[in-house]
Amino acid sequence: MSAVSTPHTANAGRANPDWADHPAWLRYGIAIVLTLLAVWARMALAPADSGGRFITPALAVALSALYGGLGPGLLSVALGMVLVNFFMVPPYGSFAIQNMEEAFWLNTWHLLTQLVVVGAISLMQSRNRQLRAADRQIRLAQQHFLDTFEHAASGITHVDTTGRLLRANQTFCRMVGYSKDELVHLSFQDITVPEDIGPDLRMLDELLAGARSSYTLEKRYRHKDGHIVWVQLTVALVRKPTGEPDYLISVVQDLSAQKTAEDALRTSQNLMNQAQKLASIAAWQADLRTGRIAGLTKSESFLSIPANDYAIADMLTLIHPDDRPRVMALWPRAVKGQAAYEIEYRVNLDGREFWHSVKAEFERDAQGRALRALGVTQDITERKRIELEVQQLNATLEQRIRDRTRALRDAYDELESYSYAVAHDLRSPLRIINGFAQALREDNPTLDTGSQEHLGRIMGASKKMGELIDGLLKLSQYARGEVQRQNVNLSAVATRIFEELSVAEPQRAVEWEIEPDLLVQADPALIEALMQNLLNNAWKYTAAVPQARIRVFSRVVDGVREYCVADNGAGFDMARASKLFQPFQRLHQPHEFAGLGIGLATARRIVQRHCGVLRADSRPGQGATFSFTLPQG
Repeated sequence: MSAVSTPHTANAGRANPDWADHPAWLRYGIAIVLTLLAVWARMALAPADSGGRFITPALAVALSALYGGLGPGLLSVALGMVLVNFFMVPPYGSFAIQNMEEAFWLNTWHLLTQLVVVGAISLMQSRNRQLRAADRQIRLAQQHFLDTFEHAASGITHVDTTGRLLRANQTFCRMVGYSKDELVHLSFQDITVPEDIGPDLRMLDELLAGARSSYTLEKRYRHKDGHIVWVQLTVALVRKPTGEPDYLISVVQDLSAQKTAEDALRTSQNLMNQAQKLASIAAWQADLRTGRIAGLTKSESFLSIPANDYAIADMLTLIHPDDRPRVMALWPRAVKGQAAYEIEYRVNLDGREFWHSVKAEFERDAQGRALRALGVTQDITERKRIELEVQQLNATLEQRIRDRTRALRDAYDELESYSYAVAHDLRSPLRIINGFAQALREDNPTLDTGSQEHLGRIMGASKKMGELIDGLLKLSQYARGEVQRQNVNLSAVATRIFEELSVAEPQRAVEWEIEPDLLVQADPALIEALMQNLLNNAWKYTAAVPQARIRVFSRVVDGVREYCVADNGAGFDMARASKLFQPFQRLHQPHEFAGLGIGLATARRIVQRHCGVLRADSRPGQGATFSFTLPQG
């Protein structure tokens, strides 16, 4: 059975319209018309005797009073008496009754009877209006009850003593997902989570037994779609006039959002507690009026503080004597708002020394006086230990770096001395070999052709060996020393080198193009050697090209400016590019192009000395492009 709504209208309950619904002119007009019609009908149907004619307007008076109320009824009485006395019998307009005593009693009796009729009708109508008004109030009150029941913010149900649902409002239906027609076939046990049925039934038994007048509990309903709905249930018992239990009224408040918030808050608190434990943080508040500090977390469990409530003076005694003056100086200033309270100090707990980092903010009254401090204390003992170890390690590391730097400098000095010694010692035997070979050739012009070729090979090998020694020394030289950065016009350097190459080989027809004003910050001597190697390399590998072309230009790649030397020479296979910048490694045969394989290795050393990068891009027979960067600093 479900609640039924009754339409709520202003005229609900009116069985008949009231005379007050009609305008006055209509009510009085009908009274006059009815009275005139009654008198006319009597005169037309039968002659009127002296007494019988007084009954003529009675029906008109009754109808006038019923339709128009008391006023029209009295008007009909008065008009009827005038007509009866003066116009129903001839001569019309004169008093029709000759006997004045008879006239007096007839008129008096007629007036009294009509007044009783009109009064009775008026009283009946008044009582009828009261009854209709009472009926409207009852219907209105019933509608208000139904509206309250149906549209209440809480779910409301009527349940019989066995638990069967008699009726439910829309709020409860939305709460559990069932329609009213579905709920009347269910009991509250059918939609309650099984674990919560027992407590509900025990309280219901106490309610039915008279041990309590109502009860409230939190329980869970299972929604029609399967999810759980937490509610607060308040149940009251309605009894019959005989005192026997009739039915139960249940008010159901949805607690799902509240439970979700409580779960989220509980999860947040657990996570916060875990975070505080992991970070060794304790929250506290200090009442500045009482001078007491109260922990907001169980700080003694992870900060080794003896108690969770103590006086500010007691806390000061725990602080290391060397740090106590700093705390005592900062705290009053922070209380007055003159400084932020943020400090690190040592505390002595259980015979051990701990480092604490403390921050606090103050709640103040309207006058700015501090009332309470809210703060956090973090155990930073481990961090301080690590900082001390790092400081000690840094000191040791700095000393080791100084020792290694000194040893490296000594090694470089020794290497430089060794290099010069090797160069000198190797050059002397080579000069002797080359000299004796030359002497043999000059002193023995009659030597056969084979011997002459042998002497030529000896002299060529010694010369090659000398060039290799010079290349090693030059490579070693470019790897040492400090880079002196200055403004260098790369375009001017390239122009001069091209002019020298053109003078050295005037038979070569090489087209060269240089981007103007390529300004860089670099070591002038090193940048000169770099461009010498790159341009000589391009000049050499374009020797077999009929229309040789070499370009010097710059470009921006990924926001970084590169300086490039490009040619249309022999090129090389990028699969073998890993050997390109290694000393004495060559990608072409000696009979194809002369050289020692030291130029590009030297160029790479110079670029690296400038903290830059040298890279190459090429294809066999399509030339090569060497690009390098020269970062500032």
